[in-house]
Amino acid sequence: MCTGACSKFIAIPLYVLALVSVICNIMLFFPDFDTKYAAEDKKGAPRITEEVKYMGGFIGGGIMILIPAIHIHLTSAKNCCANRCGMFLSIGFAAAGVLGAIYSLSASSLGLANGPVCYWSNVDSAIPEWGRPFANSSGNYLNDKSMWSWCKSPPNVVEFNLGLFSTLMVAACLELIFCAIQMVNGLFGCLCGTCSGNKE
Repeated sequence: MCTGACSKFIAIPLYVLALVSVICNIMLFFPDFDTKYAAEDKKGAPRITEEVKYMGGFIGGGIMILIPAIHIHLTSAKNCCANRCGMFLSIGFAAAGVLGAIYSLSASSLGLANGPVCYWSNVDSAIPEWGRPFANSSGNYLNDKSMWSWCKSPPNVVEFNLGLFSTLMVAACLELIFCAIQMVNGLFGCLCGTCSGNKE
C-alpha cells in the first residue's frame, strides 16, 4: 500500500472516532439523559463529574483529531497536498492528534478512577448527600458492583459514566495508534513520495 492510500485508510477511521468522542463527551453532561443535572451544576451545585468538564472527548479526542484527520485525508487526494511537503506537514498534524488522544485518554481515565458525582449513601441510616463516593477508591469500585448501589441519583449513573468513559478511552487509544502510524507513514511519504498522483 502506498503512503497516499495509507493516509486515506487512516483518515476515515479518525473521522468516526472523533465523532464518537464528541458525542460521548456531550452525553456525559446529561446523566440519565436528563438536562436538570447540568442546569443545577451550572447554578453552582456540583452535579456533573468534574472530568467531564475537562472536555477531553470534545477537545482532545474530537477537535484535536478532526483537524489532523482532514489534513491527513487531503494528503491522499490527487493534486491536493499529495506531495512530500504535504506528507511532512501530516507528521506535525498527526503529532498534534497524538497529544489530543493522550489528553482524552487521561481525562477519561481520571473520570473512571474517581467515579461519578451522585446523591449517595453507603448505609441505609445515613443521610444521602451529593458527592463523589468513589473518589478515594483508586478505581476499586469498578470491581465491586455492590458499591454501585450507593449512588441513589441520577439513576444508574455509575453504569452511565462507566460506559461512556470506557468508550472514550477505547476511542482515544485507537486515535493514538492511528496518529502514530500516520507519523511513520508521513515520514516515508516525505522521503519517497505519496504515489497517489503523478510522479513527483
